[in-house]
Amino acid sequence: MSREELPALGKIHPAFFDRVIYPRLGRPDKNIVIGPRHGVDYGVLKVGQQYLSMSTDPFFIIPAFGFKKAAWFAFHIICSDVAVSGLRPRYLTIDLNLPPEMTEEEMAEMWRSVHAEAVKYGISIITGHTARYAGCNYPMVGGATAIAVGTKRELRGPHLVKPGDRIVVTKGPAIETVGLLAVLFPDKFVQAGGQKFQQAAAAVFDQMSVMDDCAIARQFPGVRVMHDATECGIWGGLYEMARAGNYGIKVEPELIPVQPVIQRTAELFDFDPFCAISEGTLLAVVAPRSADQLVGAFKRAGIISAVVGEVVPAKQGIKIGGRVLAHPKVDPYWELVERLAKAS
Repeated sequence: MSREELPALGKIHPAFFDRVIYPRLGRPDKNIVIGPRHGVDYGVLKVGQQYLSMSTDPFFIIPAFGFKKAAWFAFHIICSDVAVSGLRPRYLTIDLNLPPEMTEEEMAEMWRSVHAEAVKYGISIITGHTARYAGCNYPMVGGATAIAVGTKRELRGPHLVKPGDRIVVTKGPAIETVGLLAVLFPDKFVQAGGQKFQQAAAAVFDQMSVMDDCAIARQFPGVRVMHDATECGIWGGLYEMARAGNYGIKVEPELIPVQPVIQRTAELFDFDPFCAISEGTLLAVVAPRSADQLVGAFKRAGIISAVVGEVVPAKQGIKIGGRVLAHPKVDPYWELVERLAKAS
């Protein structure tokens, strides 16, 4: 296995999955509607007349955020991945393998936050495991599975995409990169751009969810498929979506909204925001008749969005402006964390 296939940090590159993981997925089952694939955040199982979308992720807690804020983020990372299926998130299972140094007070604050978000979004916690173990450490303190439930008509997926469909992007690039770094390294942001710049960048933290974006999108039958632009950002997400659905895309990069604080952060810390992890950025493929209506609905909710391109036949490839899009492979976020931590 080559060094290029396995980056030191972050998600494993798709080439490794294609060669090692995807050919070995246990026993086939006819009730699996959507199985593991690049560019799809969830799997779907048919149970009777209902459809269940499911996704499993680490339970990610960074004490530097404060346990209330950290748990908010952990909840939204997990539940956003099933919200993009078009089905309504309903259930959550949580396994907590906690560090020995975590206090009862910290655990209580964390759990109150999880409970509050679950109540807000109508989600029930149905099972789990909670314990402290030697060798466990922050930020990966366990794992969780979110489950959304609905009908076949409500389900969105790459099989629905057609040439001519439009591509809609919310919030713009590098949401998670900027939101996390500004909270983790406030002094570096103050040094680079001043106190107001750091405060504006830290406020991006609250955008790191697509739960509200998806709740709006569910109201539009013309929404074909949705994806949360996590590792490798918008470019990685668009590449994976096109590959999952076997279609081409044509995107005009100048149409993608870039928030001023994101642009300034990218310039000051020298990284490409379009390749950077962006939990909270929704990528949606939408029928032409619904695209402008969806953007209008986002605007009324205070969510920045734009139609940035369209779906084309697979033979036309994946084009960003005049260039062919390749998967970024390595997300700059991880190198930025190391660089800023060493400079602290």
